[in-house]
Amino acid sequence: MSNESLTRAIWRAADAVCFDVDSTVCRDEAIDELAKFVGREKEVSELTKVAMRGGCTFQEALARRLALIQPSVDILKAYLREHPPRLTPGIKELIALLRGRGVAIYLVSGGFDTLIEPVAKELDIPIKNVFANSLKFYFDGSYAGFDETRPTSQQDGKARVIAFLKQQEGFRRVVMVGDGATDLEAFPPADAFIGFGGNQIRNKVKDEAKWFVLSFYDLIEELNRN
Repeated sequence: MSNESLTRAIWRAADAVCFDVDSTVCRDEAIDELAKFVGREKEVSELTKVAMRGGCTFQEALARRLALIQPSVDILKAYLREHPPRLTPGIKELIALLRGRGVAIYLVSGGFDTLIEPVAKELDIPIKNVFANSLKFYFDGSYAGFDETRPTSQQDGKARVIAFLKQQEGFRRVVMVGDGATDLEAFPPADAFIGFGGNQIRNKVKDEAKWFVLSFYDLIEELNRN
C-alpha cells in the first residue's frame, strides 16, 4: 500500500480529526488580517517571513508580531464585528459528515481563542475542543501579552496537543489536517497528516505530505467511499 493509500485508509477510519484554523478551516491568516486592521501589515509580514525562514523561534515571532499589533480588547471587538469568519468551502459539509460518523473534531491552532471561538460556534464545535493561544490584558483592556504556557505557542505545540488527546481520550487514529509546517510536524504523534492547499500552498507541506488536497470536497469524497 502506498503512503497516500495508507493515509486515505486512516482518514476513513479516524476516530478524531484535528483541523488547523488559519488558511485551513478559514480562508485567512487571522494575525495578518489583524495587522492589516491596525495598519501594521508590512512590519508584521516581514516578521512572518523571518520566522518562516527559521530566523527566530515560533514563540519569539508570535511575541514580536503581537507587540507590533498591540491587540487590545476594544481592537479585537471591532475586528470581530467587521470580520466574521470566512469559512473555506466544504468545511461545514465535511464536519457534518465526520460528526455523523461519530468522529471527534478539534480545532488546534497557533491563533487566538478570542478569534477562533466565533469559528467554533459557527461549526458547532464545543469550546473545550479548541486548543489555541490566549491573549492577556491589563485591567483597562490594553494588551498585556499572551499565555506562554499554552502548548500552541510553541513550534511543536500541535504535536503536544495530539499526544495529550490520545492519552486523555484514548483515541486510536487521529488525523491532523492543515496547511503549515507546525501541522506537518504533528505527525507523529498524529497517525496521519493531510496537507491542505485550498487557501495557501506551502511547498514544504506539499512536498512532504503523504496526501495533499486542494479542496475539502476531496476529503468528503474519500469518506463517502465507505
